[in-house]
Amino acid sequence: MTSDTPATPAGPGPAPDADRGVSRMTLLRAAVAAGAAVPLLATGSLALARDAARSSTGRTLPPTPYCDDGDDPTPDQMEGPYFKPNSPLRTDLVTPGTAGTRLAVSGYVFGRNCVPLPGVLVDFWQADNAGAYDMAGYAFRGHQFTDAAGRFTLRTIVPGLYPGRTRHLHVKAQAPGEPVLTTQLYFPGEPRNGTDALFDPALLMNVRSVGGGREATFDFVLDVDGAPGPDPTDPPTDPPGGTWAAGRPYAAGDRVTHGGRSYRCLQAHTSMAGWEPPHVPALWRPES
Repeated sequence: MTSDTPATPAGPGPAPDADRGVSRMTLLRAAVAAGAAVPLLATGSLALARDAARSSTGRTLPPTPYCDDGDDPTPDQMEGPYFKPNSPLRTDLVTPGTAGTRLAVSGYVFGRNCVPLPGVLVDFWQADNAGAYDMAGYAFRGHQFTDAAGRFTLRTIVPGLYPGRTRHLHVKAQAPGEPVLTTQLYFPGEPRNGTDALFDPALLMNVRSVGGGREATFDFVLDVDGAPGPDPTDPPTDPPGGTWAAGRPYAAGDRVTHGGRSYRCLQAHTSMAGWEPPHVPALWRPES
């Protein structure tokens, strides 16, 4: 999560067909520009991964696309020139006096086997209401971890426009020990969707107006298999504390020991292998 160079897909995709003339993405963009529908539910909403996960067992979900940088059949969506590492740990990017239409984004992160993924690092960054990115500080930048049910939430604003692009949110998502997905999320009905060279209709959010703001939903699917974990509604057999162990829900303020050292929990989460206290300073602070 600290590289300033665009991420590459975890594995090579099929080689582009030099004789095909028009690519899949070119056809998709043309279809969207012409008003053609992307996958919808009976309600008229865009289909979400959770709908597929509920509809059948043993189903494999298609991974969320990387952001498109051209006509590659497995598009690699660039992080762009505005990514900054070390964003703050927060779910609310709005501060007093922030200009812009309020936007609440929520969703889940699944593995390709339909299992929700807890503890996924999700990093958001975007332009402000005027279409500018903060490169001096961390305005409209923040990361978080999915909860025990694989859910994330974000409070922000609808990003402004800047030359050559449609409205979008930048995202990085990484399951513990797995490759980073770098992608972007888009808004339906935007006039520039049909002309933006990076736009991918598979990355459209469900968006609705609520009061004076907007609410959006999107489910990510990472190219990993999730492992079914304990029911997050079940209390732990032993109370939090003592020696750190995987599979336990910890609350902010809980204290544990690991490797002979004491740590205090900074954010409520369910622990998992690979996120031991020494490895995740966003979740645990050493006390000795």
